[in-house]
Amino acid sequence: MVVVLVGVAMAVGVVGTVVPLVPGLALVWGAALAYGLIEGFGRIGTAAFAVVTALAVAGVLAGWVVPTRVAGAGGAARSSILLGAVAAVVGFFVIPVVGLVVGGVAGVYVGELQRTGSGAAAWRATRATLAGFGLAALVQLGVALAMAATWAVWVLAT
Repeated sequence: MVVVLVGVAMAVGVVGTVVPLVPGLALVWGAALAYGLIEGFGRIGTAAFAVVTALAVAGVLAGWVVPTRVAGAGGAARSSILLGAVAAVVGFFVIPVVGLVVGGVAGVYVGELQRTGSGAAAWRATRATLAGFGLAALVQLGVALAMAATWAVWVLAT
């Protein structure tokens, strides 16, 4: 029963890497931790949980680094990215669920338009920012799948 519940929590976490507001990597990591605490870690579990933890840290870092680098390469300033993040939070409360994306895109665009004075440059930077977040979500999806696979090996090995 524990394996089923942990597996379901991990599946929700994997999906959460591409669905806004579901703490994907944290949920997969927490499910692995819960499994270890309930079933015991042992030698294999300790090694597997270390791998799961390292993957989680790498995934979280990728969630910050990838969008910032891709957006920066596309011309977006950090101030515009920050404005996008703030606008995403505000947008979430103004227009539930989709407001997160709408607010984020609008915030980056407005920040870049104000900074550059060019609609074309602002849109180029906004598209780069969106691409960066999309790439980060794909990286985190891959990391979450690797975390779940590591847990599955742990379960099968014990």
